[in-house]
Amino acid sequence: MVGATVASAAGLEITGAGSSAAQPLYRSLSELYVKSGGAGLDYKSIGSSGGIKKIKERAVDFGGSDVAMAKEELAKEKLICFPSAISGVVPVVNIPGVRSGDLRLSGEILAAIFLHKIVRWNDPALLALNPRLHLPNRPIALVVRQDGSGTTYNFTDYLSQVSDEWRQSYGRNFTIQWPGAVTQVKGSEGVVKALAQTAGAIAYVDYHFVVQDKLSFVKLSNRDGNFVVPGAAGFAAALANSAWPTDARYEEMLTNKAGRDTWPIATGTFILMPQTSRNPERTVAALKFFVWSFLHGDAITGKADFVPLPDLVQGRIYSEMTKISDVTGQPLRWSFSGLLASSP
Repeated sequence: MVGATVASAAGLEITGAGSSAAQPLYRSLSELYVKSGGAGLDYKSIGSSGGIKKIKERAVDFGGSDVAMAKEELAKEKLICFPSAISGVVPVVNIPGVRSGDLRLSGEILAAIFLHKIVRWNDPALLALNPRLHLPNRPIALVVRQDGSGTTYNFTDYLSQVSDEWRQSYGRNFTIQWPGAVTQVKGSEGVVKALAQTAGAIAYVDYHFVVQDKLSFVKLSNRDGNFVVPGAAGFAAALANSAWPTDARYEEMLTNKAGRDTWPIATGTFILMPQTSRNPERTVAALKFFVWSFLHGDAITGKADFVPLPDLVQGRIYSEMTKISDVTGQPLRWSFSGLLASSP
């Protein structure tokens, strides 16, 4: 388990757990928040499904997930869900002699690789897409997540959209019974380590780790047929071509969206909080941290290799936050203007 604990002099500490992809973002935001006088943060990187479990148990102040919870389940579990930033999942490779961004893949070929239909790097389908590359006569090694991962959920959602066989046989989920031989590891850090140790490997990881660890990414063809590279522009294009800004349908996946520059495996990362607070002081502290992050954290979010949310989306989130009440059903004693006035 990897955690990010940032203590404050004030002593109050917000607790969270979940998405390993979001851990660098919350660590960076919390470090600056504490320097400005805010509460500390103890965030455990245990995967999205672990974060969902913890918030259902009310074991933390918030859960982190790279998949939004469906409205029906939110109602059942008495939770609220809102996004904190946008990023993307990126196929990465370790092919000796092939530089980052040189390899081109279509969604269909990517699915065929993970279905074990394409098993060597010099397969004719790969050579046809990459006529200028010298792809070796080497087996393709698959590195995947073992733990319940929102990264896996988004990646397999994309595979389900571009491959009927994948959709019918495996679908999308936090964990997958992978076909054939694979190397299964825990956490994004585990993926990075296994990829580096395995010549001929392909894996999928969140964009932050591509930048941080200088991984070799692939160019991926998007829904409009253009080969694109991962990055802020492609993630923002996916968001712009969704119903998030207009309808606040955060459960809508951002994978395989239209757009000339859209990265096809864009993702959101989300916060889950109880609709009824058992500890209003801690809940307000958590809300204050997220409001501060939206107001002051755009530059930090960008430096952590995420994309900040548009103002319209943030405005809808503030409205969602006001739905949290105490155990008697009374609204918590806070307001957006009040948090602004007391913001560190």
